[in-house]
Amino acid sequence: MLNLLLTLAFPFMVVIVVLQWLLGSISLISSLASLIRWDEWWVRVFDFPRIQILVIHLLALLCIFLAGGMDGIAESVLVVGLFISFIYQFYNIYPYTVFSPKEVVDHKGKTDDRDISLIVSNVYTPNRHSDILIHLVRQYKPDILLTLETDKWWEKQLETLEEEYPYTVKVPLDNLYGMHLYSKLELHDPQVLYLVEDFIPSVHAQVALRSGQKIKIHCLHPQPPSPTESDTSTSRDAELLIIGKNSKEESLPILVFGDLNDVAWSRTTRLFRKISGLLDPRIGRGYFNTFHAKYPFFRWPLDHIFVSKHFKLLTLKVLPSIGSDHFPVFSHLHLMSNPSPENESVEEEPDQEEKEWADEKIKKANPKIVSI
Repeated sequence: MLNLLLTLAFPFMVVIVVLQWLLGSISLISSLASLIRWDEWWVRVFDFPRIQILVIHLLALLCIFLAGGMDGIAESVLVVGLFISFIYQFYNIYPYTVFSPKEVVDHKGKTDDRDISLIVSNVYTPNRHSDILIHLVRQYKPDILLTLETDKWWEKQLETLEEEYPYTVKVPLDNLYGMHLYSKLELHDPQVLYLVEDFIPSVHAQVALRSGQKIKIHCLHPQPPSPTESDTSTSRDAELLIIGKNSKEESLPILVFGDLNDVAWSRTTRLFRKISGLLDPRIGRGYFNTFHAKYPFFRWPLDHIFVSKHFKLLTLKVLPSIGSDHFPVFSHLHLMSNPSPENESVEEEPDQEEKEWADEKIKKANPKIVSI
């Protein structure tokens, strides 16, 4: 019997040992890659799945425990490395847990004419479930709807909303970078700009709230680093940082929203927030993962709504699937008469090295427009 048990246990132990090194290597490589400032897509891809990498860390540590623990120098080094790597990964995502202080404070008062609500939805061009999105728009009644990856077909389907949303900016494209903006609130000086790439539009405008107060909006959908899109993150990073630098100099309250093809906790997005002075309503509230809608384990926050310190938050939620690879996201915000002191207290300033790094990234992309 003992021999039989040993015979059965041996293959199991071999699998556990192989897994401990395989999962441990993936964990350590992913953490090291996210520390590197290279723009290549195969490096930047490790910025995205930090939550999933934490799970892999735990599985690797479990395999080490099942294999007998730290019974050698190699295993000891691996365990120490995994613990350090785990702390680093958790440090990056901790702000997006309910245990972290909120960066944008809650609005406790009633709704009024200084409120603004919006839905951001990457529809996925081949998706044909426009009726689901239209139903959500009529259910949540946002003041602004931004759709991404919308082509002429989607533009035709969304015409039914134009009676309720008379102010529009339409950029139908067949290259997965189409963009449509629908607004109940009057748009002033709307512009379609191609900041870095001549096939990737962005929309910029002033919006008049019902109170008469104007705010500035920037709607973005930069190109992601991936083997099928762009070999590097240079274009995406530059577009974000250009908007960041312009936002810092803007006197009006600001909203920046869209599918930024970057996660909230990446080095580039953190730099964007420091450069711009904008705040992230998700901090202290949760991840609000919007991609990938069809694969629950592989999800992270790609669709963003950043706000200036003038805003407080009433609602932020991820909406049900519309058949896209992204979930829509809804936000309801309140504009303060003056910048909120609570919001001002959390603003981070970039250091000199970060400013130089931002300038270097923008210059490297050779942008067409740097001042908006």
